[in-house]
Amino acid sequence: MELKVFESPEEVARAAAQHFVELCRDAVARNNGFAVALSGGSTPKLLYALLADPKEPFRDQIAWKKTFFLFTDERNVPPDHPDSNYRMAHEAMFAHAPRTTVARISGEKPADQAAEEYEHFLGDMFEETPDLDLIFLGLGEDGHTASLFPHSPALKETERLVVAPWVEKLNAYRITLTLPVLNNANSVVFLVTGTSKAAVLREVNSPNKNPDLYPAQAISPTNGAVSWLVDKAAARLCSHNNSSNTGADNDLLNKNP
Repeated sequence: MELKVFESPEEVARAAAQHFVELCRDAVARNNGFAVALSGGSTPKLLYALLADPKEPFRDQIAWKKTFFLFTDERNVPPDHPDSNYRMAHEAMFAHAPRTTVARISGEKPADQAAEEYEHFLGDMFEETPDLDLIFLGLGEDGHTASLFPHSPALKETERLVVAPWVEKLNAYRITLTLPVLNNANSVVFLVTGTSKAAVLREVNSPNKNPDLYPAQAISPTNGAVSWLVDKAAARLCSHNNSSNTGADNDLLNKNP
């Protein structure tokens, strides 16, 4: 696992935006469409704002009408709730971008129902296991990603596309894509910033793998690529052998063997 290390969260977001633009162009040329799943949390908010900012170069390079936005996971809350991943993405990007297609998870419904409906939606959209062009993921301080938390039964799911696990530490349900979907993408990009993520990033970056304890270690696309875009603050405890300082114009794709 190689980390691409940038000076600041802003540079991480800019590198991710460039990657988004390049994959969008290639997917539209190949399939006349671009399917991307967005993560929640504070780290990707900078990215979403960059993509929609008319003062930035990315907005005009995106085929918005041919881009289909989905979500990796959602809280069990209405779309106008402060904790809603959809609300964050809407306020940061969708409200300022040209018209596009957005498929949100119905977090206002009972969690099991929301998961089942989103799964049916994905099944109608894709003939087989969804092969999304791009998935953005974050890293929680406990090693979770999407809403796959440590020791969750959802980590063992091999058939369902979307599930609604109970998260004991949060005393709440979450709705999340499962590993069969996350590991079937063309490109998976982790965005990790801040000193609070340094300790867990070191553990996830360790050669000793324990995905039940650190679910982010379970992300290994079958035929695609995984990238870790991190800032110096998050990477400060990681081995220099597993990280490289880089710029936004460098190759971001680290092909799995």
